[in-house]
Amino acid sequence: MRILITNDDGINAPGLKTLHKIAEELAGPDGEVWTVAPAFEQSGVGHCISYTNPLAMAQLGDRVFTTEGSPADCVLAALYDVMPENRPDLVLSGVNRGNNAAENTLYSGTIGGAMEAALQGVPSIALSQYYGPDNAQLDDPFEAAAEHGADTVRRILAANPEESEDYRLFYNVNFPPVAAAAVKGLRTTTQGYRRGTNFSTEPHMSPSGRRFLWIRGGNQHVDTAEGTDAAANLAGYISVTPMRADLTAHDAFAAIKGQLDT
Repeated sequence: MRILITNDDGINAPGLKTLHKIAEELAGPDGEVWTVAPAFEQSGVGHCISYTNPLAMAQLGDRVFTTEGSPADCVLAALYDVMPENRPDLVLSGVNRGNNAAENTLYSGTIGGAMEAALQGVPSIALSQYYGPDNAQLDDPFEAAAEHGADTVRRILAANPEESEDYRLFYNVNFPPVAAAAVKGLRTTTQGYRRGTNFSTEPHMSPSGRRFLWIRGGNQHVDTAEGTDAAANLAGYISVTPMRADLTAHDAFAAIKGQLDT
């Protein structure tokens, strides 16, 4: 198997090293693992692409490349420049430092990389490690992802339905904020919603007297509805959420169509 890995935390992020080990286990001795990752942290860029700016590319080693762009840029660079004649069989994005459950999904560059791969017709999975008091101080906070990552990906690939839709499936995986031995299992979930929590801004003054705003996240340990991603993670389970890039509100479509169409 030929696997491409990327992330949004940057080429030197510890989660990317964890992902490389997961990919090596999946690829096997006869497989290949290619890395195309951002030169700098790109957290929160979502599905952004550098449409109006050129991308500086650099090769750092055998099958290891970096670009000054977003995770989606990295996937495009890999597919059309780095390995155009030998496309990957699978794209893995992560392992993100922190969860990409619930509303975080909409901001995540990790998700953006997987989404771009799906739009390009390549199977893809985003992987993120939830942080909390039970794992943040471990020698390896990515322990749960490292221990359970390869098996989770294998199970997803084995269960992945054949499809011909224009917007292909990709998967959002979040590992719970616990040590590897405390992981209870795997749950297929929908995307949750943390009520009463959201991103916001916090003003600060620089020593020169200029006013700046920092973006602040909300409480990541607010529970979500039963059967959703964050609820499963906070209960100790790995969540797997199948997704598409189609943003149509299909549940509301018929009612709105009946009111608007003439």
